[in-house]
Amino acid sequence: MGQVSIRLNGYAYSVNCQDGEEGHLLAMASQVERRIERVRAIGAGGSEVRSLVLAALLMADEIHDLAASKLPSTAAATLLAAEHAVRENENRREQLLLLAERAEGIAAELEAS
Repeated sequence: MGQVSIRLNGYAYSVNCQDGEEGHLLAMASQVERRIERVRAIGAGGSEVRSLVLAALLMADEIHDLAASKLPSTAAATLLAAEHAVRENENRREQLLLLAERAEGIAAELEAS
């Protein structure tokens, strides 16, 4: 298991990673540090925690925008339709189970008489 020392917002952190992933981890830390510098540049910094939270929110916003730009415009509608179909199928499954139980009950009554 590899270990890397990264520096974020002036503080050093020791982070474990898979062997061979050290360079990737350092590159990710560099990305986070750039967001922290951006937070400081716009004057929104403050405590270490606040700076890290704002940097994380900046990164999450970028990820959201990237994900939205990669999905076709009809993806949201298709996803909603699929979720609706899944719920509808579950309702039908439950109805079929109730009907099957009812049919078994009728069959049991017929056999008993």
